[in-house]
Amino acid sequence: MLGWWLSAVLVVLALILALATLPAAAVERVYSRGWYPAIQPFLTSFSSLFPIAIFDVFVATLAVWTVWRLYPAVSAARRDRLRMFGIALVDLTAGASVVYLLFLALWGFNYRRVPLDAQLDYSKARVTAEAVEALAARSVREINRLYHAAHGDPSAASLQAIRVRLAPAFAQVQRDLGTDTLATPARPKAPLISPFFRWATVDGMVNPFGLEVLVNPDVLDVERPYVVAHEWGHIAGWAREGEAGYIGWLTCMRGDDAARYSAWISLHLHLRGEVSPTVRQQIDSQLAQGPLKDFAGIRQRLERGQPALQRASWRAYDAFLKANRVQEGVRSYDEVVSLVVGVATDLAGKPRRRN
Repeated sequence: MLGWWLSAVLVVLALILALATLPAAAVERVYSRGWYPAIQPFLTSFSSLFPIAIFDVFVATLAVWTVWRLYPAVSAARRDRLRMFGIALVDLTAGASVVYLLFLALWGFNYRRVPLDAQLDYSKARVTAEAVEALAARSVREINRLYHAAHGDPSAASLQAIRVRLAPAFAQVQRDLGTDTLATPARPKAPLISPFFRWATVDGMVNPFGLEVLVNPDVLDVERPYVVAHEWGHIAGWAREGEAGYIGWLTCMRGDDAARYSAWISLHLHLRGEVSPTVRQQIDSQLAQGPLKDFAGIRQRLERGQPALQRASWRAYDAFLKANRVQEGVRSYDEVVSLVVGVATDLAGKPRRRN
C-alpha cells in the first residue's frame, strides 16, 4: 500500500489540476508547443515498434492491479473486512490519480491549449446556411467524381499502406499550420478490444499513454484513410474532435484520390446533419449508385452495434469531453464543418493563419 501522505498528495494534486483554470496561451507555449512535441516522437515511435496495442497491455495491467488490491479485502475475515476495504479504496483512489496525472502530462493538457480557430483566419460570419448547403452540394459532386479512382486498388486500403501514403501529407499540413516540431505519424493498429469498438460503434481512438492509434477493424476501406488521419490529428496535439477532424480533412485533401474520397464521405455525413431535411433529400438524390452502396455499407456496420453499450459509451465519452472543458461534448465532432467553411484558405486550399 502507498503511504497515506503520498496517496493524499497524489489525490490533492490531481484534484487541483482537474479544477484549475490555466491560461490557454501558457498551455500553448509551455505544453502544446514545448513539452508535448518533445515527447510525442519518442513515445509514438516506441509504441509503433510493436504490432500489438500498448493500450491492451495497459488496460490488462490496470485490471490485474485492481483485482490484486481488492482481493485482500474480499478474502479477509469479517472483522477485518471494513478496514481492508478502506485500505484498498485509498490505494485505488491514489492509483486513479496517478493515471489522471499521466494522462495530463502525456497528452491531456492539449484540451486546454489555444483553440485552432483562434490560430487560423477563422470567421463565424462565413459559416452561413448557404455556405454549408453549397459545401454539401460540392461533397456530392466530389464523391461521385472520386468513386472509381478510390476503388481502383484494394491493397492500398490496408492500415500500413495508408500510413505510408498519408505520412507526407500529414507532415505538409503541420507545416501549413505553422508547427515547429512535426508530430510522428503513429502506426495504426487493430486492438484486442476491437469487439468493444464494434459494439459501441467507435471508429478509432488515440491511446493517450502510448500515443498510438487504434482503429476499428470493421471500418470500411473507404473510411480508413480519414479515420487514420483524424486520429493523427489527435497525435499532433489537437484534442478536440472537431479540430482533429479538420486536421484529418486537410491531410486527406493533400493525399491521393482514395484519401480525398474518404474525407468527403466523412464530411458528407456531418453535413447531412447541418442542413434542412429538404436540402438533405436533394443532395442524397444526387449520389451515384456506387457511393450509395458505400453509405449503405457504413450504415450496416453501424447497425451491428449494441444499442445499450452505444448509449452508455457515448454518454461516458460526452461526460469525459465536458470534464475536459469541451462544452459541446460529443457534438464537437460536427465542428469540422464549421472549420472547413469558416477558415479562409488560399487558392491551393492551404489554411491562412492569423498574424
